[in-house]
Amino acid sequence: MANIAIFASGTGTNFVALDQHIQKSKLPIRIQCLICDQPTALVINEARKRNIPVWTHRLNEFESKKAYEMAILKELRQYKLDLIVLAGYMKIVTDVLLNAYPQSIVNLHPALLPAFPGKNGIEDAFNYGVKVTGVTVHWIDTGIDTGPIIAQEAVNILPDDSVESLAAKIHQVEHQLYFDSLCKVLRQRALIK
Repeated sequence: MANIAIFASGTGTNFVALDQHIQKSKLPIRIQCLICDQPTALVINEARKRNIPVWTHRLNEFESKKAYEMAILKELRQYKLDLIVLAGYMKIVTDVLLNAYPQSIVNLHPALLPAFPGKNGIEDAFNYGVKVTGVTVHWIDTGIDTGPIIAQEAVNILPDDSVESLAAKIHQVEHQLYFDSLCKVLRQRALIK
């Protein structure tokens, strides 16, 4: 059995897609908990509907970012986690979690890294005028969207695309690529067949 925690901050579309892929695949992967930094985020309802434990606190409830991540770490330690999966988590992960889970934190980015890092990858690619962008799954390191790449998939930007239509295409690719990439990593670690 492969145990994962998902970190998210928003609506939970990637969270839901991952859970649906896991359920359909019948693979031995369990989402042990959701970590969320926004107590009113819609993803919390999605986790509760699935009886997945939720830990939710804002960073400003703690004296420092280190204290915040130490509290997260305390929560995570009750589960024997194999991977931490960032799915729309809008906080930068620091050494507290990186050192506790080396080479075990995966992120999804809506652009072909190293191009267009940061929180506005879709808009940045569209506004720059590139003809091709895409999706990247990568390991987290101490930089912003600089970790080793696990997988990428290209998405064409058509002349009649808008930021919204491009975002829809990106999200469609994200949902399948993230699940496939997580399975690849878990197979490489002999956690699933």
